[in-house]
Amino acid sequence: MNRQQAIVIGGGIGGLTAALALHRRGVPVTVHERATSLEPVGAGLALAPNALRALDRLGVGERLRALAAPHPAVGLRHPTGRWLVRTDSATFETHFGDTIAAVARADVIAALVDALPDGTVRTGSPAALVTPGNATEPAVVRTATGEQPAGLVVAADGIRSATRELLFPRHPGPRYSGFTTWRTIVTPDRPPAAAGEIWGPGRIAGIIPLADRRVYLYGAALAPAGARAADGDEKAELLRRYGTWCAPLPRLLALAEPERVLRHDVWDLADPLPAHHHGRVALLGDAAHAMCPFQGQGACQAVEDAVVLASLLTPTADLAAPLPAYTAARLPRTTAIVAGSRRLGSLIALRTPAATFLRTTALTLAGLLPARALLSLSADTYDWQPPVLHTPHTPA
Repeated sequence: MNRQQAIVIGGGIGGLTAALALHRRGVPVTVHERATSLEPVGAGLALAPNALRALDRLGVGERLRALAAPHPAVGLRHPTGRWLVRTDSATFETHFGDTIAAVARADVIAALVDALPDGTVRTGSPAALVTPGNATEPAVVRTATGEQPAGLVVAADGIRSATRELLFPRHPGPRYSGFTTWRTIVTPDRPPAAAGEIWGPGRIAGIIPLADRRVYLYGAALAPAGARAADGDEKAELLRRYGTWCAPLPRLLALAEPERVLRHDVWDLADPLPAHHHGRVALLGDAAHAMCPFQGQGACQAVEDAVVLASLLTPTADLAAPLPAYTAARLPRTTAIVAGSRRLGSLIALRTPAATFLRTTALTLAGLLPARALLSLSADTYDWQPPVLHTPHTPA
């Protein structure tokens, strides 16, 4: 058995980061992605300091920081435009030692792919786990070219992970959070003067400047699972829900191209898995710990997963040997962040006048706290430090 060969199932941000981390450790790796293209349309991404530090270990952090637009005032507002909580990027960077880099998801994918050897990523190549393997037998993955043995399989196949279902058939799987989301990217004539989120009854909207005058817009609202705009026009649905909110949101939404508005329901793994590995398979990202987007940590935690996993490996030894340590390192942290994201969603879900008044009052009072006290609430998430990722030429 080739104990040094790794296969990654899924070519999203988590899978590509895992491939790059394994490559940096000297592990031969191949990525199989079902879709024929790696570039999602209309999606942005906020890379928090914890993820940026991990990406620095892979040599792509500075490229992504350079692609991020400088932020104006950042915080939370009421739909009338009144600030509830407000800070600025300089204060944030001073506190955490780094920024939040808002970039297009396609730019992150491009940075990861460019850092990988040619031929590592195979698009239009569905792959499925056949057997997870064990201490003496390889894992086996079925691809378009046949069954492939591997010393390690990284399953980054998303929230509906077929790999997870095979490994943990008794797990209840994802739960619907009650929220649906919209995402799009527009290019206005002038950049918005403020960034951040606007909170209303049972729904929020976000405005995030990107590079090249682009602006990432998103919304999240309570809705039945599977519901869609009655006329099929999700741009019109956004305007119906947010068109009377404060400037510049209605103007920016009006610029959206209908075919570039993405809508997805939010499901999460509210019930944690018993482990993030089984046999020779490591689950990563949404396959292991899908979460609500309200802390902006979904992709960030996938990046953390990838760097931690690679740091534990010894390229010349059995790649599956450190998988119990991977679960021990990642399961408690990701479980806490999944729960925190769900709790934040319960605050956003408030929509009666009394409940939203109390929420607005609490947020306004929080906004009066010193910046250090307010930012410290996110310290457990943002202050995380990645392990050193030794190269094959560096003694561990």
